[in-house]
Formats: sequence, structure tokens, C-alpha cells
Amino acid sequence: MNIFLIILAVIAAILVLPLIAAFFIKKEYSIKRQVTVNRSVPQVYDYVRMLTNQEHFSKWVMTDPNKKIERKGVDGTIGFVYAWDGNKPAGQGEQEIIGLQPNKKVDIEVRFVRPFESTARTPFILETISERQTKVTWGMEGKSKYPMNLMYVFLAGVLGKDLDTSLVTLKNNLEKTEAASGAVHQPSGLHET
Repeated sequence: MNIFLIILAVIAAILVLPLIAAFFIKKEYSIKRQVTVNRSVPQVYDYVRMLTNQEHFSKWVMTDPNKKIERKGVDGTIGFVYAWDGNKPAGQGEQEIIGLQPNKKVDIEVRFVRPFESTARTPFILETISERQTKVTWGMEGKSKYPMNLMYVFLAGVLGKDLDTSLVTLKNNLEKTEAASGAVHQPSGLHET
């Protein structure tokens, strides 16, 4: 009988301790990553404000190439909505451009439906380093209700790695050149000035 009680106590501790710990973990979260892109701020801004371009650099958007996509409004403008419904890893949700500061910031709200309901902000912030270099900061910030805030402890590292991977792909896409002509490859939504 003693062993049974010990096993029961261990199981209870395993289940209860994380819930107690969640009381002491902050409910707000913010994860940011940066990359320097060898393109001017206007070029980078014209690219990142087009949510459809995330199909070419965002690890999250590229998770399920066969997902159903619905676009509402004019891409690159306030109010544009990019909705998706994909496989289990991709989940379901939508992102909307909720603010634009030309050549400075693209403010995006993401509303997740599946695998769990949540709302987050994923802004792009652009800073001029030089005439041909831009610092791009991309992140995710929001609030998690108890006990979902416990997931942040485990997801922060994963989300950070996904942001890093996505920003490297963004950088590569924007800096890609055509070897034969030396001309700059113009990804969708990027206009050379």
C-alpha cells in the first residue's frame, strides 16, 4: 500500500507543480530577433508590408504548402487579412495589418484559432543602418491566460529559432541577385527605387 501512495503522490506532484509554477510565470510574453539586410529601408518596407510575401520567408506560413488561404482586402494596406486553414502543425488563423508607419513599422495582429485560441502581435520594425542596409526586427508579443502561460517557458526557444530562420530567409530573398546580368531579383511586392 505504501508504494501505491508514493506513486500517487509523485503523479499528483507532477500534475500540480506545473500548475502552481504557472501562477508565478508572467502572462505577457515578447520574443524579438533581428537581422541586417543589404537593401534600403524603402525596399525592405515594400517587401515586408505585403503579407503574401511571408509565403516565401516565414517558417510559420511555409509549414503547410497545401493549406487553404483566403485573402481579404488589398495586400500591403491597413485592414488586409491573410487567413489560413492548414494541417496540424500549421493550425488555423488569420493575420491582419493593423498599422503602417512607412519605412519604419508594419504592425500585424495574428489571431489563432487552432491548435488553441490566442491573439498576438508580430510587428516588423525597420531601422536605417546605411543607405543600402536595414536592420529588421521581427517578433511576437502577447498575453497568455493561466495556465497557458506555462507554455511560454517551453515555446520561447522554439519561437526564437523560427524567427531567426525566417529572418535569414528574408535576408537571402531580398539580397538575391541574378548572376548572369547582375540585376537585383525583385521578389513580389519589392520595387527598386
